[in-house]
Amino acid sequence: RLIADMVLPTSQREKPMSVTINSEIAGQVWKLVATPGDQLQADDVILILESMKMEIPILAPTAGVLAEILVAEEDMIGEGQPVARLDAGA
Repeated sequence: RLIADMVLPTSQREKPMSVTINSEIAGQVWKLVATPGDQLQADDVILILESMKMEIPILAPTAGVLAEILVAEEDMIGEGQPVARLDAGA
């Protein structure tokens, strides 16, 4: 057993860290590749944006479980807009 399991109350034991994934560019959501609940590895494609006639993948920054997708196909999104949430370490 981990020392943390023996010393810390359940509410303070290590939990998955929630990571918000933001778009680095403005564009239109072309295709959702992953779905909530999917186990992802670092650099797995979550969704694909179309911007200036180019397809740009949005990648998982780390391994974890995709908790939520915050956009839908055909949505127009801005630079820096949150597009998904990942529970890293889950």
